[in-house]
Amino acid sequence: MTPQTYLGGRVIVSTGDITALAVDVIVNAANAALMGGGGVDGEIHRRGGPAIPAACSELRRTRYPDGLPVGEAVLTTAGNLPARFVVHTVGPIWGADEPAAKLLASCYRKAIELADAEGLQSMSFPAIATGAYGYPKDRAAAVASRAIAEALDNAHSVRRVHLVFFSDGDRATFERHQRFA
Repeated sequence: MTPQTYLGGRVIVSTGDITALAVDVIVNAANAALMGGGGVDGEIHRRGGPAIPAACSELRRTRYPDGLPVGEAVLTTAGNLPARFVVHTVGPIWGADEPAAKLLASCYRKAIELADAEGLQSMSFPAIATGAYGYPKDRAAAVASRAIAEALDNAHSVRRVHLVFFSDGDRATFERHQRFA
């Protein structure tokens, strides 16, 4: 599928491998432990090499001994990835973390705010919380697109956001339920 653009080209929606993009920041749908896991989180840690787990261990030791709270975001090195940095954010577990929509929106907003504070221009996001955390993909699309649009309205340096989906089906669900337009 050809990438689709929104918000005057500031948002690009595609299917592919998020770890292969040469952007300033890859956003990681992390777990609270920040130590890698399955899906995108595991791939980012594996492909990024030992620098990412080392940075995450240091964050756990110094700033988040009880784990990164849901809806928060932190910045680390990207190690061996083609990106410069990784923003780790913890999405809500559907049916457990409430208010789910507010927490999910916070993941997207805080990731963009962190990148903007560093003067970074390009970012890539996976679908946060829609895998193992069970957030319904149609609802996540509406929340994510609104949060991204609002955060980009306030961003000074972030110029481009890539939303990278694992499958064409997930991408199609997002595009049917997004709220950019």
